[in-house]
Amino acid sequence: MDTLTRDALTVLQPGFTGTTAPAWLLRRLGEGLASVGLFGRNITSPEQLAALTAQLRAEREDVLVAIDEEGGDVTRLEVRTGSSFPGNLALGTVDDTALTRSVARELGRRLAACGVNLNWAPSADVNSDPDNPVIGVRSFGADPDLVARHTAAYIAGLQSAGVAACTKHFPGHGDTAVDSHHDMPRVDADLTTLYARELVPFRAAVAAGTRSVMSAHILLPALDTDLPATLSPAALHGLLRAPVTAGGLGFDGLIVTDGMEMQAIAGTYGIERGSVMAVAAGADAICVGGGLADEDTVLRLRDALVSAVRTGALAEERLADAAARVRALARWTSEAGADEEGTAPASDVGLAAARRALRVTPDGTDARLTGPAYVAAFTPVANIAVGDETPWGVAAELTRLLPGTGTGTYGHDETGTDRLLRDAGERRIVAVVRDVHRHRWMGEALAALLAARPDTVVVEMGLNQAPPAGALHIATHGAARVCGLAAAEVIAGV
Repeated sequence: MDTLTRDALTVLQPGFTGTTAPAWLLRRLGEGLASVGLFGRNITSPEQLAALTAQLRAEREDVLVAIDEEGGDVTRLEVRTGSSFPGNLALGTVDDTALTRSVARELGRRLAACGVNLNWAPSADVNSDPDNPVIGVRSFGADPDLVARHTAAYIAGLQSAGVAACTKHFPGHGDTAVDSHHDMPRVDADLTTLYARELVPFRAAVAAGTRSVMSAHILLPALDTDLPATLSPAALHGLLRAPVTAGGLGFDGLIVTDGMEMQAIAGTYGIERGSVMAVAAGADAICVGGGLADEDTVLRLRDALVSAVRTGALAEERLADAAARVRALARWTSEAGADEEGTAPASDVGLAAARRALRVTPDGTDARLTGPAYVAAFTPVANIAVGDETPWGVAAELTRLLPGTGTGTYGHDETGTDRLLRDAGERRIVAVVRDVHRHRWMGEALAALLAARPDTVVVEMGLNQAPPAGALHIATHGAARVCGLAAAEVIAGV
């Protein structure tokens, strides 16, 4: 196969369906494909994942195996059980960078043990808009300096385990009101604000040695009035790559796009044209496969890149440079390994962090439960990054601690609290909410419940913006499994 075609394959990071590698994927690895993206659909257990990555490496020893494992709400390793690690907001709430580093190192150790060597994490977004529909608890917080120091700590921990970090979503997805999975978000902040807010954590990430950065499909008119960051030379080449002396971040590692099948790109430019534009703008790796995960997609993107070079729409040198950066990261992951210091597993660090992240009001024991409870989960529609297959809440752990506990799920179509009160009977109610400040129906349902049953315990597992309510209010700062366990321990008084 000619060099041009191999380079075009090298810059792709496709996904696939199934828990073993399909024949087409193994064949393309032999032809030059250098990266593979894994999702929840590809994973059933650590043992199965290790076998899958071994299958890939039997075809190409230095393949980059990437995954979207943030911990917290966004987990792929534990997509069916919930994460053993709290997410970024919980870590930012504790604000102990040594803890963040330890959590990221243990997460990286588990990834490396399964053969994963590139993690599309951490999220370095400053969550400046509490109504943001896609970031929220995935951010360390709303303060740029706090986000910066924890982003740096997370990168250090993850990469100390030999797993490359991919800091996202450059230049910052925190001040958006639209989810780029569905449409094109827009950030209207001026350059002064961008430098003082959005870019602070990314500057820290570059200083911390992040091996890769993921671009965001967001429009920032202060940088480019027409093109979203993923497709913008001004954002990627002129800002992320540019020297610090020229006002840039001086990043020299791998630039990875967010998923090109997301509607912000696919619905406006199409994935073939969008991929060509992204590489021309300075991106080195094209992430695709969250929704489009087949050989046809890979071949269409490969051929679009080759055709663009042959017609002059994409410089051959730019494609070759992108492919070289992919191979350079692959070499780093092959040679890195884990640092010797602190190599012992820290399997309980996630639960310890989740416990420290709890904020309980009032901070006493009067409202704890001693008998069976009824858990009412007010469930919003999950965003695509989180997915709706990952369980969340406190019911499973509370049932274990307080036998006889029941549970029910209540959505935005519920009117009144009659059914909930009937379901609960005489049991104390534990109302579990997620971003109650963003969902009017949820706030109204909770208010009606508290009016009828003021002894209700309230557990907020999203962004804690609403005033504390209930006889006992617990803010977990995330919906990971360990966050639910930590909250259940408080409710049961253990």
